Amino acid sequence: MVVTTMAADPGESLYSTFASRYVQTPLPRFKMPETAIPREAAFQIISDELMLDGNPRLNLASFVTTWMEPECDRLVMASINKNYVDMDEYPVTTELQNRCVNMIAHLFHAPIGEEEAAVGVGTVGSSEAIMLAGLAFKTKWQKKRKAQGKPFHSPNIVTGANVQVCWEKFARYFEVELKEVKLRDDFYVMDPVKAVEMVDENTICVATILGSTLTGEFEDVRLLNQLLSDKNKETGWDTPIHVDAASGGFIAPFIYPELEWDFRLPLVKSINVSGHKYGLVYAGVGWAIWRSKEDLPEELIFHINYLGSDQPTFTLNFSRGSSQIIAQYYQFIRLGFEGYRNVIENCMKNTRALRDGIAGTGRFTILSKDVGVPVVAFSLVDAGKYTVFDVSESLRRFGWIVPAYTMPPAAGHIAVLRVVIREDFSRGLAERLVSHLCKVLAELDALPGRTAAAAHLAAADAGKAAAEEEEIATFWRRLADRRKTSGVC
Repeated sequence: MVVTTMAADPGESLYSTFASRYVQTPLPRFKMPETAIPREAAFQIISDELMLDGNPRLNLASFVTTWMEPECDRLVMASINKNYVDMDEYPVTTELQNRCVNMIAHLFHAPIGEEEAAVGVGTVGSSEAIMLAGLAFKTKWQKKRKAQGKPFHSPNIVTGANVQVCWEKFARYFEVELKEVKLRDDFYVMDPVKAVEMVDENTICVATILGSTLTGEFEDVRLLNQLLSDKNKETGWDTPIHVDAASGGFIAPFIYPELEWDFRLPLVKSINVSGHKYGLVYAGVGWAIWRSKEDLPEELIFHINYLGSDQPTFTLNFSRGSSQIIAQYYQFIRLGFEGYRNVIENCMKNTRALRDGIAGTGRFTILSKDVGVPVVAFSLVDAGKYTVFDVSESLRRFGWIVPAYTMPPAAGHIAVLRVVIREDFSRGLAERLVSHLCKVLAELDALPGRTAAAAHLAAADAGKAAAEEEEIATFWRRLADRRKTSGVC
């Protein structure tokens, strides 16, 4: 979510031309109106404002699903008024959630029998799932330390510097030190060797990513499991692994079935995955899956009965809609394993086509890998005259939202563009994007270079030039500091 800000003038009014046949007086922009207005007017006013939003299909910054079949849309609308937490009132929705948990657990090779129930929960996204998994690790670690009579107030998690901001939120909100493995040139994911070196007796888990938000690359979970197992044997610790599979959890099982990253590795105790990414559901659903009951402390589960029956719950929020859970179940039974594989394979084909088109310009270096999430991350070969931020801004003229950002510290001098390929991004759109990219490059090439601009500043008043340069530098620093919230999602 975005922290709310308000304009300097709270008395500012909202005028709507096309609603004038229903309402003549302007509406206050930041205060609730004193009187009601016709429903047609409210609809028209909001519709007019929303026209200025971007087109979700052309938003290449986000991994989040922007298209579902009409039948699934109808199921969403039919259940939009159901509160999922009221399990006694909506038992079928609860059953569908349980079926989804079990389907995902089997997909991730959880060691459960055919008739045994999996351990997991639906969430509003991977951010909540990560918070829950982190709390489970922290609770288990503290419980063990207390039993051993050892200090239990300084837990830490080891991650790569490429983690999504939700890990930083967990660390800050729940008082856990975040120990980040720094990135380096040409290696933009966590190094398992360095990660294990940072593990100590206070480490509650090592968090690894299956599908980095920066480049889409999969981290080497198998190697991490091997190295961490060796260290556990040497030290007597039992440091576990959590896999943040927000993006890759619904990719790897279908097109990289031999890749060992999930519960086939004994130290992997929990996995999160986003149903609203390559699970192919609109925003609002994620999943947290645990290896076994022993990995989810019972003391974290609440039992309530004031809605009609005993209802175990392990969530950060309470009320939530049922629509996305129902949509997730629809996608599972509608597509099946074969259908998901076909969708992901098509995404990868379009990714390769786009990557080849971008590389063919000769102007960019491709940073994303062949194996990973359908993402093309690329940087300018020569950023002397203009930057990837200029390219990103220029592409918006054609409707494209392509994020530009700098890498985390230690690789912060690398600035990249990133395109996420979703199911609704076709081969034709890939070709059109390359065409528009070439037009943008030609236009930027024709502009005066930075050298000429710098010479102009030098000829001006020295004090004024220095102030302008500082203003520009401050702008770019702020832009770089927002790298984890401005499109990298």
